Amino acid sequence: MTKRPVSETELMLKGYGLTTAEFFYRMPDYRHVLNSYIWQDYDLAPDHPRLFEFIEFWQREIEGPLHSVRFTHRKLIAPGEWRNVVGEFRYH
Repeated sequence: MTKRPVSETELMLKGYGLTTAEFFYRMPDYRHVLNSYIWQDYDLAPDHPRLFEFIEFWQREIEGPLHSVRFTHRKLIAPGEWRNVVGEFRYH
């Protein structure tokens, strides 16, 4: 049985927020040169399992060693910001 893809809205309603990380890494052939890579995904704070999974992938598969990582996390839907609208009134 294949797993149905989860929409971004479903993830946000489950508590996920958008995590953006900037990876600074050394070039494989020029170790004195730093380069950067931007990564974004929906993740759960404060544990950030998807971010740490990507860091482990990087260390295992990418030749450029990591220098540092900085990241930010923003919950896009918070309590009190989302409500069910039952009707709409239009006024000319």
